[in-house]
Amino acid sequence: MSQENYRVFNSILDNDFYKFTMQCAVVKLFPNTKGRYKFINRGKHEFPEGFAQAMQQSVNQMSQLKLTKEEKAFLKASCPYLNPAYIDFLEGYRYDPSEVKITQNGSDFQMEVEGLWYRTILWEVPLLAMVSELYYKLTNATQWSDGQIIENTIEKVKFYENLGVVFAEFGTRRRHSYYVHNLVMQTLTKSQKYNFSGSSNVHLAMKYQVKPIGTHAHEWFMFHAAEYGYKMSNALSLEHWVDVFRGDLGIALSDTYTTDVFFKQFDKKFSKLFDGVRHDSGDPIVFAEKTIEHYKKFGINPLSKYIIFSDGLNPEKVKSIAEACKGKIGISFGIGTNLTNDVGLRPMNIVMKLTEVLTRDNEWVSTVKLSDEPNKHTGDPRMIELAKELLQIK
Repeated sequence: MSQENYRVFNSILDNDFYKFTMQCAVVKLFPNTKGRYKFINRGKHEFPEGFAQAMQQSVNQMSQLKLTKEEKAFLKASCPYLNPAYIDFLEGYRYDPSEVKITQNGSDFQMEVEGLWYRTILWEVPLLAMVSELYYKLTNATQWSDGQIIENTIEKVKFYENLGVVFAEFGTRRRHSYYVHNLVMQTLTKSQKYNFSGSSNVHLAMKYQVKPIGTHAHEWFMFHAAEYGYKMSNALSLEHWVDVFRGDLGIALSDTYTTDVFFKQFDKKFSKLFDGVRHDSGDPIVFAEKTIEHYKKFGINPLSKYIIFSDGLNPEKVKSIAEACKGKIGISFGIGTNLTNDVGLRPMNIVMKLTEVLTRDNEWVSTVKLSDEPNKHTGDPRMIELAKELLQIK
C-alpha cells in the first residue's frame, strides 16, 4: 500500500473538544510541564503483521495538519472563551511525530508519547482513532453497508426523541473510521431533531454547524494529583479551571479519584459555580442519587443542575437512566462507541492514559486514576495503593 492509503486525518480539529480546552489551560498555566502517555490494549486485541508500520505512516502525516483560516474563524465565533492568544498559538501548532514511539512484537502492539504537555495533549484521541481505523482496515473486517448504518442511526435518533432525552455524539476515540463517523454525523444532523445537542469532535461540529461539546478529561485531575498531591487534586483542578475559563465550560468530571472523594471537595462554591457534573464510571443511577443528595445538602435545586452521562451508553442504558432521573435533576447523554462504531463488528476496547508528569521539582511522578469501577484503576500499583490510603478509599 502507498502511504496515502494510511492517511486517517485531514483536519487538525478532528479531535475531541476537551483536548483543545485543556490545551488552552495548559499553555496558560503549565507551559513547562512534560508528560508521558501510554497505549493500553484493554481488549487484548491481536494486531496484524505490519500494523506498526501503517501506524507510523499515519502518525508521520499528522505533521502536515494546520489550522485553516476557516477553522480559526469558526473557533473565534463559536468558542469565545478560548482566548485570542491561544487560537493564534493553535494556528502555529504542528504535530511532531518524534513525540510518538511505536513498536510491535508479533501481535503485541505498543505505543507511547512523551514531550511538553501542552504539545502532547493533542495526540491521545487521534492515535486511538488511528488504531481503530487501521486495525479494521488491515484485518479486512467488513462492516455493515452505508444504508444499514444510516438506518441504525435513524432508529436511535427516533428512540431518543421518543424518550425525550438530549444527547450528543462523543465517539471520536473509538470510531470505526472517519468515513463511518462522518456518515453518522450526517445522519444525526439531517434529522434536525431538537434533542441532538452537538458533537465532541470539533471538525465535524464545524462541518455540520452544531455545537462543539466538552470541558476537561481525567488527565487534568491526574496531573494536579502528581503535582500537588492527591488530597489537593480535585479542588485545585477546579480552581485552576475557573481561573482560566471564568465560569464557562462548567461541567466537572467527578470520578478521577472516585465520586465519594470528589463530592467531599466539590463544596458549595463549586456546586453553585459549575453547571453540573459528568458521570464516566460506576453505576449511573447510584451516581445520580448521590449527586441529587449533594445538591440538596447545599440548598441547591437539582433541577437547576445537570448530569452528563458518558460511560458506555446504548439505548437500553439511556432509557433506564432517564426513567430513574426523570423530574429529579437535569440530564444529558454523551454517546460514543454505540454511535460511531456500531457497524456489525466488535468495537475495540483501547485507551491511552497520561502515565507520568515531570513536576516542578524536575522529577517524573506516576499518575493514577481511581474510577468508580475498581477494574478500571490505572497507574503504578504502588501509587494506586498510596492514593487509596491517603484518600481513605477502601
